[in-house]
Amino acid sequence: MIVVASANGGVGIREAMRVLKSGGSAIDAVEAGIRLVESNPDDDSVGYGGLPNILGEVELDASIMDGKTLAAGCVGAIKGYGHPISVARKVMERLPHVLLVGAGANRFAAEMGFAPRELLTDYARDVWLKRLEHDMPADVRQNLAEQNDLWKWVELATDPERAGGTVNFIAQDGQGNICTGVSTSGWAWKYPGRLGDSPIIGAGNYAHNRYGAAACTGMGEMAIRSGTARSVVLYMKMGKSIEEAGRLAMDDLDELGGKYLSRMNIIALDKDGRPAAFSNYQEAKFTYMTGEMQEPVLAPRQFVATHSRWG
Repeated sequence: MIVVASANGGVGIREAMRVLKSGGSAIDAVEAGIRLVESNPDDDSVGYGGLPNILGEVELDASIMDGKTLAAGCVGAIKGYGHPISVARKVMERLPHVLLVGAGANRFAAEMGFAPRELLTDYARDVWLKRLEHDMPADVRQNLAEQNDLWKWVELATDPERAGGTVNFIAQDGQGNICTGVSTSGWAWKYPGRLGDSPIIGAGNYAHNRYGAAACTGMGEMAIRSGTARSVVLYMKMGKSIEEAGRLAMDDLDELGGKYLSRMNIIALDKDGRPAAFSNYQEAKFTYMTGEMQEPVLAPRQFVATHSRWG
């Protein structure tokens, strides 16, 4: 048994391992661990307390994938529900679909009995307002939702330090089944309705019992364009070690062109339960915990340089 997570997953990794030790499935463990991160108001990149879009609305994305069956469930741009990972699991289990977004995701969450809640904290509101005040004249701020050139203001409000932030979990249970889950509030000050890689199977999340699993944090547009999570697993299917697979997937990101290239982080697990993690940021860390460990380990990710560009 093992649980691997992004560094901010430390809030929930012990609970995820407790679930596994109690006989729970990898899916149960991933959901339990992520829910604690989604409830953490000190994490402004996930769930309650997440930073809002440019209109001041918190939109959440999440996905979950079962490595045994390759079933998956995803939600994007869901508002007013604090545990998108649980809504995503219900999509996987109750619908013939994989991805619900916006009003449809909200409606489904209500039908499944999830309780709505306010997600915008005072801190997140203050940070959002200060950012708008820095970039926008008062008359624009006061009528922001009615602007017909909102796209221009999104570009002005863009901050490369706020273009990522996500929680990743991978678990392998006592039966050898693997599950991956991802949850995020996405890019701060984003255009309403923007989806990154987190709710996209193959981009930010992929799991397959026979080969392994991977999940991403960082600038989701990069992972979408490269199919990063699926690439890591595909490289392992081709016979590469987990270390080789992660480096190759990072090298794929280095081939991207365009105006906006920033941080990218990957966590991975191979079929034999070996963890690894990669980043183009030298200080990045991840965490993992096996069934034999009393406490999780916080470890450095392997650094793989990729070029960056902003604007």
